[in-house]
Amino acid sequence: MRNNAVACFNRQIAAALTRRALYNAHSFRAVPCRCFSTRFSSVHGEKPSAEYAKLRKESLESEFGNALTSRSKRLSMYYSFGPFLALYRAAYIFYEVFKLTLGHFFIHDIKKRSEKFCDTLIRLGPFYIKLGQVLSTRPDILPSVYRNELAKLQDQIPPFSTKVAIRSIESQLGAPISEIFADISPEPVAAASLGQVYKAHLHTGELVAVKVQRPGMSLYLTLDALLFNMIGGQLKRFAKARKDIIVAVNETVRHMFEEIDYILEGQNAERFASLYGFRDSQQEDTYPKEKWVKVPKIYWNYTRKAVLTMEWLDGIKLNNDAALRAADLNRKELIDKGLYCSLMQLLEVGFFHADPHPGNLVATKEGALAYFDFGMMGDIPRHYRVGLIQVLVHFVNRDSLGLANDFLSLGFLPEGVDMQLVSDALKSSFGDGTRQSQDFQAIMNQLYDVMYEFNFALPPDYALVIRALGSLEGTAKTLDPEFKVVESAYPFVIGRLLVDPSPDMRKILRELLIRNDGSVRWNRLERLVAAISEQSSNKSGEADKDAKKPSTSPLEGNSFDMHAVVAATEDLVKFILSDKAFRVRLFIIRDIVKVADIFLQDQVTSCMFDENLEPRFTVESEGHATLKRVVNGLFYFWQAVKMAPEAWTAMMIRMALNPEIHRFYFDIVSALFLHSNRRIPDTMWICLSRFLHKLVKS
Repeated sequence: MRNNAVACFNRQIAAALTRRALYNAHSFRAVPCRCFSTRFSSVHGEKPSAEYAKLRKESLESEFGNALTSRSKRLSMYYSFGPFLALYRAAYIFYEVFKLTLGHFFIHDIKKRSEKFCDTLIRLGPFYIKLGQVLSTRPDILPSVYRNELAKLQDQIPPFSTKVAIRSIESQLGAPISEIFADISPEPVAAASLGQVYKAHLHTGELVAVKVQRPGMSLYLTLDALLFNMIGGQLKRFAKARKDIIVAVNETVRHMFEEIDYILEGQNAERFASLYGFRDSQQEDTYPKEKWVKVPKIYWNYTRKAVLTMEWLDGIKLNNDAALRAADLNRKELIDKGLYCSLMQLLEVGFFHADPHPGNLVATKEGALAYFDFGMMGDIPRHYRVGLIQVLVHFVNRDSLGLANDFLSLGFLPEGVDMQLVSDALKSSFGDGTRQSQDFQAIMNQLYDVMYEFNFALPPDYALVIRALGSLEGTAKTLDPEFKVVESAYPFVIGRLLVDPSPDMRKILRELLIRNDGSVRWNRLERLVAAISEQSSNKSGEADKDAKKPSTSPLEGNSFDMHAVVAATEDLVKFILSDKAFRVRLFIIRDIVKVADIFLQDQVTSCMFDENLEPRFTVESEGHATLKRVVNGLFYFWQAVKMAPEAWTAMMIRMALNPEIHRFYFDIVSALFLHSNRRIPDTMWICLSRFLHKLVKS
């Protein structure tokens, strides 16, 4: 009965407010009121364009092509003194690919094929090992069986001779090794496919790490990249690649040549340090409290294109459980620091470390995180950073159409694809919500399984982003197997949405709290206000304890800027009062009437007769839950107001002077009055019936 009354009243309110909106439009010569369809339109605006992603992709692919072309010209010098070596290399690659192709006819098990494919890449050397590592993060190119096998691929190249390394150092720095370093380790302390690291002392006493590039690496990489264009088709057929593998090679080539340019790596390290961390203990007090990242200092006098000399930093690998326990380091704080820094890189600044695996990220005894190896870095523009936040919000909202539009805008999907089909496929993948995952790799696999049907492709920028997030989650899981990067990142994203006043971030915040049809996600709004109000209780608790041992975790007790919260609230209210939020106001009035109805029927009636009514049906249970949510929401809001009363008071005064809010208040009062004219007599009859029932019973 209550549902029928509310539904009838909703129709009355909608008709009344529509007449009023048309009257206002005619009176003030405003834009005529448009009819909305909840299926094909959204209160938040039009769908995004894919034009930016298209231009960005063309620009980067041109850059990748130039990286290979410019170096191929230098290869002519190589042929002048080593043509037979080039022919030998081509013959060896052809031999390995020929064996792989033969195996294609005799090996039918895809797992064994993937192992054979991985073994071939190892035998072919550094270029193919690096290519395999990149392909392990490209689900748009290779099936999951191959990617899982390639993920195990490490730099399985034996170190080259120390004598060769010393000759390279002397050649690059133009002096005997004894004049450059006081001492140097007889063997490398670490080796990889592109170079190896020695421990040394300068004559001034500083302990340094000396990174030496494998001799001839630039020419070998160029030669292999050019030869790959001849045999890439065979590898593609054997690995059952889903798109042109040559495109991925062009991307990889650019990053490889960046990795072997040690001057560029040193510049990347200094830029990273200036943005996110400190470099030595003297700087620790001069940097803001939230910077827990150490970056080794670069010694430019001892650095050239193939030799990099940097500060030696002692650290504990994050997968060394015994050493972490011995140093009494808090695992959760280490995870929070790494996550906070990574989110700052990906969502705030855009310049990020693309490969934070346990070998490149260690913990110091003081509890800081030290980053190494700045050869593979990413730099994503704001459009893609905002897009990453939007994808997260739409995934959390289970907004399949919004998610499909995000993929189109970011260049994941080709133009011309039927967005409704993509949306329906994504919606089916969500299921009933019971299998929702907060694990990054599981989420991406879930989305990729859907997008395979629609010929999707990873944009060049996002290939590195996904690699970075995958490496971060893998590293964090060595400390906490239950770590979920999406779940842990969500509070940071909320704080980012509240602080950033730009129109695109405000739009994402509205999408988080308001559905496309205009209805408000009250449960999410309640949780957001609760998170903000908890800040005041945390602060008061710290004051009582006098902060004897404050936490060094950046995500623990995440602090919201209350002035930013007030500004975001004001912008949200202004949007609700705008013409395009007409449906939002309708839903708010409906919800207010519904709460008033629950209060009038259940609470007032029970108090009049001193009864303690239990919820009898599902409707009553939902009603009590709604009323409880309203009470909790008001309490949380009051806690937030007490944190910055001046800012909230000033905002409320500004809103009180806004004529639009007067009209909205009038609509609410009118709606309550219309509803009460019918509900109060009903309530009086119910009260009279219960009174007579009690008289008869007594």
